[in-house]
Amino acid sequence: MKNLYHPVKIGNLTLDGNLFLAPIAGYSDRAFRSLCVEYGASYCTTEMVSAEALTRGSGKTQELMVKAPNEKAYAVQLFGGSADVVGRAAKLVLERTDCTSIDINGGCPVPKIIKSGAGSCLTRDPELLYQIVKGTKEAVHEYALEHPERQEVPVTIKIRSGWDSTHLTWKETTLAALEAGADALTIHARTRQQGYEGKADWNIQRQVVELVNGRIPVFGSGDANTPESAKAMLEETGCDGVMFARGAMGDPFLFKRAKDYLLTGSYEKESVSERIKAGFRELEMNVLDRGEKSACLQMRKKFCSYSSGIQGGAALRKQIVLASSTKEFKELFAPYLD
Repeated sequence: MKNLYHPVKIGNLTLDGNLFLAPIAGYSDRAFRSLCVEYGASYCTTEMVSAEALTRGSGKTQELMVKAPNEKAYAVQLFGGSADVVGRAAKLVLERTDCTSIDINGGCPVPKIIKSGAGSCLTRDPELLYQIVKGTKEAVHEYALEHPERQEVPVTIKIRSGWDSTHLTWKETTLAALEAGADALTIHARTRQQGYEGKADWNIQRQVVELVNGRIPVFGSGDANTPESAKAMLEETGCDGVMFARGAMGDPFLFKRAKDYLLTGSYEKESVSERIKAGFRELEMNVLDRGEKSACLQMRKKFCSYSSGIQGGAALRKQIVLASSTKEFKELFAPYLD
């Protein structure tokens, strides 16, 4: 019997484990990814990057793509509604980063992403999904031919189960991704209409795994937010790996707990002090990247996540959202640090 925690091969890329950090807008910056890697994440993906903005020279997109100092491998995720634009953006990603794969966003349900013809829009148009994945694969191949010193990177895609409960298109989009040459696929088994509400349908996830039938790795996302639920997902659906998203917010230790649980059947919970100290390390890295003011504004929501489960946390979070300096955060959290 295959161990639940095991290496994964994505195209020509081999990863030592199968617990991943999903691309989370506003959270999976390089500071947070570095903590996740430190605590056991096998692979991380950047926040989603607009292919359109990248091809137009946006400076902010470059910031999103920077590798964390301890990442040996990482993915850059692109979103866009045009095969040509996403393909050109993929070449720019390869020029400007040393990422080891490119992921296509075929699942984001946020209205502004939908309006651009990207994200979950692709669940309604498997032909466009095919064109985008195929075009990106061709662009990556062309880049590798022009730059033989750089290994050709895999192209992966993340999809949802469909647009709504009456338009479940996971089968069509999965087959389109396979035909276009995707090297791996992540299925978040919720519809676009569900957003992040309701329950993910792991039965659909299992059917995607059966449909793919080992041709490429299939990773699962949705309702895996604890070591126990990660184990259940792997056992019940047969997926090759687990993509942690909201469950990892403010909790990079989740990867260590999940890895320990899959390997030994038990794990130890970190202390409140350890968790808060990790948050301050993330703050310090973000201050270096973007300055104290911007970093502190961003860390308000992140420290709210780090404080989850703390006794008196609700009152504390009311103060967190008003803090605007490292000093103020330190004063707020002083009682929780040893």
